[in-house]
This record gives sequence, structure tokens and C-alpha cells, in this order.
Amino acid sequence: MIKKIVDDVMPQMISDRRHLHKHPELSFEEYQTTEFLCRELEAAGIEDIRRPVKTGVVAVIHGVYPGKTVAIRADIDALPIQEKNELEFCSVNDGVMHACGHDGHAAMLLAAARIFEQHKDELHGSIVCIFQHAEEVPPGGAQELYEAGVMEGVDELYGLHLSSNFPTGTYGVRAGALTSATDRFDIRVIGKGGHSSMPEQSIDPIVTGAEIIVALQSILSRRVAAFEPAVLSVCQVNAGDAYNIIPGEMTLTGSTRTFSEEMRGKMEAMIEEIISGITKSAGASYEFKFERGYSSVINDKELTENVEQQLKKLWGEESILHINPIMPGEDFSALQKNCPACFVEIGTADEEKHTTFPHHNPNYRMDEEGLRYGLSYLLATIFDRLRA
Repeated sequence: MIKKIVDDVMPQMISDRRHLHKHPELSFEEYQTTEFLCRELEAAGIEDIRRPVKTGVVAVIHGVYPGKTVAIRADIDALPIQEKNELEFCSVNDGVMHACGHDGHAAMLLAAARIFEQHKDELHGSIVCIFQHAEEVPPGGAQELYEAGVMEGVDELYGLHLSSNFPTGTYGVRAGALTSATDRFDIRVIGKGGHSSMPEQSIDPIVTGAEIIVALQSILSRRVAAFEPAVLSVCQVNAGDAYNIIPGEMTLTGSTRTFSEEMRGKMEAMIEEIISGITKSAGASYEFKFERGYSSVINDKELTENVEQQLKKLWGEESILHINPIMPGEDFSALQKNCPACFVEIGTADEEKHTTFPHHNPNYRMDEEGLRYGLSYLLATIFDRLRA
């Protein structure tokens, strides 16, 4: 039955996805996207539509029978990227692009909401459909929605992400920690500026900063166990205004990715130890800020096992990939603080369709056939949980 339902709605789901792709909006600015979603949800006959924050929308489908409450989350924001694809539905908003699949996420949840509304006389419980704004920019829209109370009374939470890392027709499944905790660090190396011909009269923040950059890599190679997944990257370096002037300071910005709270805390301490030692030896000083971003998405074992069984029934054993933890962060974690959750990766990689570009790339393309598998996951899982 689910495959037939999905077949029937595929054209509309693809159309919705293309509309959203053509009209992307940045985090916290998803006003037209929110209006589009609200219109479509109202047209589907859904009566309980909520706008708890400025952008994003929550639609609740109430089954006719009492039961548990499950929530499904899809993110809706785009990225500050100039699209390089040549498609009929390319972004019309200069410098803004859906390069991470969020247009597909929203289209799948919209399709699911319509279907659940049509089948509410079969449902034992309620479904909270969360079209979440601002996943891409910490502190993220999920935290805002959590603070607005959208998760109150929710018993189970489900999410998904389209991924060009896995073949179309496959599901990346993992119980336990799925995504990394993503944190940011900012370093200001304070030296003493001067003339490039007389460096002895200066305290060179560039040389000091370069030593810090190299030394930070020793954290992973010499202070973190080989079996402990972690990443540390310096991604921005800024200093100087002229070729013959030693500047007075240099700034470094980067990110860390960890999976345990213990390692998260250790990473912050180890970074500052290195900065402190190197700047002291150079006669410089420093300022250091470590900002905690999104926590790890933790998949509940029981829910994940049930999802896997539902997917095997639909698509067979070969559709399931038992994946390792993945390094990207996800603010979905902010919604799962008080209830069990399951988050699944949906494959969209197809060499022939040129859909293997990485996410956040101006050439990113989505194999829209992946929408079929994402919607199937949502329908199979939720009908299983809310049918007697």
C-alpha cells in the first residue's frame, strides 16, 4: 500500500521540491517558504497549524483514536551559495541556494502531512510535523522551537537527511551517536606591530599564529586515541594590511567535531594549552573563545531497530547500510532532549544523474528518486507506530 501511495504523490512532491529549490531563503529569513508551506497545509485540510516563531511552521494531525504523539522534523533553510547548475528550477535568489537537500526534506514532510491527514481516521494518536527554520546557523532553529514548547507531550521523534554520500535506494542507519558535536573556536593572537625590515623590534603574530596552527594538529595525532573520532580544522586566518608591515594581531577561527561530552571538554582545554604556551614563548598574548554548537544526534536503539525492520519489509535487506558516525553536525539534537529519537540518512547518489557532488557545493544536485525512499520511511514508520 505504501509504495502505491508514494507512486501517486511523487509528481506533486517533486513539483513542491522544485518550487522550494527555485525560491531558497537563508536561515531565519524563510518568510516566503513558510507562507508556501502554510498555504499547502491549509489546502490539505489540516486545521491545527501553528507559527510559534517568526519563520517555520508546525502542523499537527490528530488521529480519531487516542494514542501516543510522534513528531517528524524537516529543515527548510538554504545556504549563502551561488548556484552553478543549469536547471529549469535553479535558484532565482542571487547568492542563495538549496545545496544541502532541505528543499527535499520539506517536500517529503509536506507530502507526508497530506497523506496523514487523509488517513487520520486510521490513526491512534497525533503527528506533529515540524518544518524547522535555520538549521544551518547556530544556535539553530531547533533550539528556538524547543524553547517555544513544540516538543511538549511528544513521545517519539523522527528525522531524516538526504545524502549524496550513499547510493539512491539505500538508507544509512545507525543506533547511538550518529552526528558529531560541532563547536567553534576563535583565537586572537596579540603581538606588536612594526616594520618588516626590523622584525626584532616587533612581536610577530603571524609567525606565532602559524606555530599555533601547526601545533593544534598534534592534538589529534598525539593526544587523542586513534579509536576516538575527532576533527579539528582551522578555517579562517586573518592578519595584516600591507606587504611591508608586521601587523599587531592575527585571528584564527575554526571548528572541532567530537562525539563524547568528555572529549568535547578536553578539546577546549587542549586548544587553550597550546595557545597559551606558544604565545608565552613568543612574548605575545591571546584571547580565546570556544563556543559550543550542536550536540550529537543520538539514535534510540529500539526506535532505530524498528525503523530498520519497516524499511526491510519495503525494500529488502540490501537497502540498509549500517553506517559509522558522520562528522557533520545537526541541530535536530536540540529537539530530542526529552524523548527517544531516530534520524536516518537517505541516499541520493547516482553517477549517471550527476548527483554525487558533496553538500554545500554550488554544483550540488539531488536525485529526486531519493524522495521516494524518504517518504516511504516516514509513512512506514509512523503508520506502524500509530495503527492499532
